[in-house]
Amino acid sequence: MAVTLARTRPHAPAARRLPGHGLFACALALAAALRVLVMLGYDTAQLYWYDSFTYLDTAVHLRPQAAFHPAGYSWFLWALRPFHSVELVAGVQHAMGLEIGVMIYALLRRRSLPGWGATLATVPVLFDPALLRLEHAVLSDLQVIFLITAALAVLMWRHGPSGGLWPGVPSVRAAAVAGLLLALAGLTRTAAVPLIALAAGWLVLRRAPWRRVAALLLAGALPLAAYAGWYAQHHGRFALSGSDGVALWARTMTFADCSIIEPPPAEAPLCPNGTVADAASEYVWAPGASLNRLPGDRFAYNDLARSFALRAIAAQPLDYLREVARDTSLAFTWQPVAHPRRMSPSTTFPRGSWPLPEQQALVAKVRSEYDPGIRGMTSVEPYASILAAYPYPWFLHGTAFGVLLLIGGLGSAGRRRAALLPWTMAAFLLLAPVAALDFDHRYVLPAIPFACVSAALAVAGVRRRRYRAEQEGTTVPA
Repeated sequence: MAVTLARTRPHAPAARRLPGHGLFACALALAAALRVLVMLGYDTAQLYWYDSFTYLDTAVHLRPQAAFHPAGYSWFLWALRPFHSVELVAGVQHAMGLEIGVMIYALLRRRSLPGWGATLATVPVLFDPALLRLEHAVLSDLQVIFLITAALAVLMWRHGPSGGLWPGVPSVRAAAVAGLLLALAGLTRTAAVPLIALAAGWLVLRRAPWRRVAALLLAGALPLAAYAGWYAQHHGRFALSGSDGVALWARTMTFADCSIIEPPPAEAPLCPNGTVADAASEYVWAPGASLNRLPGDRFAYNDLARSFALRAIAAQPLDYLREVARDTSLAFTWQPVAHPRRMSPSTTFPRGSWPLPEQQALVAKVRSEYDPGIRGMTSVEPYASILAAYPYPWFLHGTAFGVLLLIGGLGSAGRRRAALLPWTMAAFLLLAPVAALDFDHRYVLPAIPFACVSAALAVAGVRRRRYRAEQEGTTVPA
């Protein structure tokens, strides 16, 4: 006679006593020291023409921008305006970068990962030079990452019925908070708006009560609707921005064939005219592109451009998917690939000077209204030389990112898979900018933290299932 017994192990994933946080504390201290070194190594925040200056101008004159940028990041800059310091903006963003690492670590420990595993998942967030340079720039990307990470932590914080690795269904209040955080992310960068529907879909798969789903959708939709109404007051149309159609039109310029599309007469002037650019986004600004040969401002044709682009995609869906797949593959290369060619992708800390376009009136305007000390950035020795020697191979940024996505994807199959939500967020944040406009190495960065979380949860899930299989299959003679 044989009796099947459940073997108890003191180191089983479900019963393991989680060790202390010493390893992560050391990593966090090193990451903080690296950020202090970045603040010392550059004499001011990095300002980009023209994105940084439009954000700063909107922070002074609170109004929705007509074209590319919603005002979410400018609200953050407005809150810091009394200090009149873009260096302070960079410092706060460096602190936010550390907090992103803390949130990821806390969430993974909450999901019963060991300290070393949770710490390892935070390494790209805490130590990737590309992300640190993003923190040091007056750009909206870091705020988007922070808000989405916070939303993910809120959604996955509650334990499932079996505890441990599997997340439960968030409360009504938590679902509403997550919806609000995702709405703020969407008002910082419109590409994040669909994450509200993605999170709601995840709740449905988790068989969440309808009140939870409704709370998330309502808390996400109301701020977006309010902002769209504010935008309509200034620009006459109910929208979050006025550039989505122009961006999608540029995306189609790499494959559009009007002999196949057969556009109506009103859209025919938007057909390719022989102008060739080396990346889809370049068509937005290329003087010879068909859209830019039309009279007036290019963004005045946003609705017409969107109509043409949707018609082109419907007529040539395989060509569209081919272009999106080809450009997305640039995220996983062993060595960096410049796209467009005028860009110089790098995961190092550069040395040199980056002057401002002083001839632009907006530079003087922002200097007088936001920070009188605004100037071009210059590296500072000896700190800049130390940063330049900082080793972070490109493959950890590119190829390893692809491996993390693959692991997270394999671990996301099935309704109860803990990696599903962070993996879908990572995949969406990677693909959405390429599908809507073009690939940019900077646009890859928001996907990296969520790829790390999904891979960590996927590996932990495999270990958990193996342990349970061993438990259930152990037979001890009576």
